[in-house]
Amino acid sequence: MFTGIIEELGEVINLRTEKENLHITVKSNISSALKIDQSLAHNGVCLTVVELNESSHTVTAIQETIDKSNIGQLKIGDKVNLERAMILGARLDGHIVQGHVDQIGKCIDIKELDGSWFFTFEYDEKLKNITIEKGSITINGVSLTVVNSNKNSFSVAIIPYTYENTNFHKFRINDFINLEFDVIGKYVAKLQMQ
Repeated sequence: MFTGIIEELGEVINLRTEKENLHITVKSNISSALKIDQSLAHNGVCLTVVELNESSHTVTAIQETIDKSNIGQLKIGDKVNLERAMILGARLDGHIVQGHVDQIGKCIDIKELDGSWFFTFEYDEKLKNITIEKGSITINGVSLTVVNSNKNSFSVAIIPYTYENTNFHKFRINDFINLEFDVIGKYVAKLQMQ
């Protein structure tokens, strides 16, 4: 479990394929504190640490992960949002995030306001995921509040701290991002479909 509060911005320094698997090596300030077998969210995708070096760590994404997230689109030099799993008994500053990406979305608009940013994303409504006004959404692992909730799109407002300390400052129109919809909302939607 995660909270969606990004701890560190890492940099992809190596990508290696092995059959259908993708091994991703990331350099970060928290890599030295990690352990083999530890869960770590990369752009909101929960991946297991399989190798450690002094200032980097390696995780492996299987085909299912590559198909449902933007992990397969990473390039050397890309910045990734990192968050270690939450500690039981700690404050839940964001919302309950599983690290299980539901689908990829696309950035369709970016507005720079006077001291903040307004991002709009669209997603495939056929997968039956939903957003609600003032509900929670996780974008590339960042816990955010939905504004302008529509059938297949929504917006979020970003403060300067989030913009500078996550990979939001790298987003461009038509970039693909990872979306994890609110877990409580997913259960309610599932119950109503039965």
